[in-house]
Amino acid sequence: MSQAQLFLPLGALLAVLGTARLLLTEDLIRRVVGLNIAGGGVLMILIAVGFDGDAPDPVTHALALTGIVITVSVTAFALALARRIEDDDAADPDDDGQGPR
Repeated sequence: MSQAQLFLPLGALLAVLGTARLLLTEDLIRRVVGLNIAGGGVLMILIAVGFDGDAPDPVTHALALTGIVITVSVTAFALALARRIEDDDAADPDDDGQGPR
């Protein structure tokens, strides 16, 4: 069994588990973690598809590296946004989000 044959199902499993966590939880931090796990699975699939025998495809590896950089920046933004949302919810617990009546 080659590395590519191992990484394809493992990446698909990570993508499915991360997407399930993203969709099935209420906590914003856990959603961000689920998004990161799903993104890691997709990047693993991309690297496995780009691995051709002995020589890896440099284009897919460059895309994966770019995806990692984008994932870090999106994670930082999502965590800052989640903190801001949780701070606003904690400041006014009686507000139901419906606006003025």
